[in-house]
Amino acid sequence: MSVVFLCGPLCHRPLLDVILGDSVALSPAFVAEREGWLVDRPGHFALGPRRGGMVEGVVPDALLPQAAARLAFYAKVLGLAARKVRVTTAQGTGQGVTYALKSTSGEGEFWDAALWLADHAALAVETAVEVMACYGQTPSARLHARLGPVMVRAASRLRAQAGQGPAALRRAPGEIAVQQTRQPYAYFFSVEEYDLSFRRFDGTMSPVITRAVFISGDAVTVLPYDPVRDRVLLVEQVRAGPFGRGDGNPWQLEAIAGRIDPGETPEDCARREAVEEAALTLGDLLPVANYYPSPGAKTEFLYSYVALTDLPDGAAGVFGVEDEAEDIRGHLLSFDQAMALVETGEIQNAPLLLTLFWLQRERGRLRA
Repeated sequence: MSVVFLCGPLCHRPLLDVILGDSVALSPAFVAEREGWLVDRPGHFALGPRRGGMVEGVVPDALLPQAAARLAFYAKVLGLAARKVRVTTAQGTGQGVTYALKSTSGEGEFWDAALWLADHAALAVETAVEVMACYGQTPSARLHARLGPVMVRAASRLRAQAGQGPAALRRAPGEIAVQQTRQPYAYFFSVEEYDLSFRRFDGTMSPVITRAVFISGDAVTVLPYDPVRDRVLLVEQVRAGPFGRGDGNPWQLEAIAGRIDPGETPEDCARREAVEEAALTLGDLLPVANYYPSPGAKTEFLYSYVALTDLPDGAAGVFGVEDEAEDIRGHLLSFDQAMALVETGEIQNAPLLLTLFWLQRERGRLRA
């Protein structure tokens, strides 16, 4: 049987343990006449030919069939091809197989383990946690098709873990015991069900209850504001939520908004979305609030901003990303006109309402 040569991200022990479901003993190995290349995605690695090159890696001392099947499943989800290589170990050189993207010399940058560890390792491990939780339940092709949303949710979980808010009034984090987790729906968004119990305020554990959660990634909203002209730019588009509710007019007035891509900061996302949805280059970003819009049922977490922006006449148009079927119209309004729409109820979008109320409070300072 051919040995399995692990290289690039697959040498990272925390990632490999998640993929295989157990910790296995590893021995050093290398492949000659090849070179590894960085790929700007968390679990990806490209392998290309290079005269005199060498790719260092490891081989499992023993890989049980179940672990080998888990590794092959992970590779298919990420789109990594199984490739034949000549592997050299302490026992000599022989036939092996590795999982990597195909590359040619001169593409991108050489593999840098330290750079990958700093920029991608945490996201790769968190992505693998969700991928491998679906092993044996979801076909690899279906998971591969929605790898982007899986990575977005993984990045959101990492921000949640790093950004736990203060607990001056509310209780410190309490115990939650999860008995079982199910994922009855998973496409661009997903739904998860948990059978769980939690530590109550009297110190006892609650009975086991079932809760369903709509899973979506972190997002940004940003309201462009011109303090010299005292005007804002709103965007309008059709929205599935109001349509599904049965609203007679599902076109909504909103702030510019979008999901935060893996590797992006909220600020980077705000500036990218402003270009995509309104062809605007934003100035200073002023934080409004970071919050859960509907914590009883949704994981979504929003970062809302006001952006100081030059908004001359003619700045509004129709924009959007064609591949995402976006059809987004901009509206230039004076601040008073925007607040009049709040009064009439034509603005029904919670992040925009919150942001306009913040701007109402800070407007004098910003104009001065």
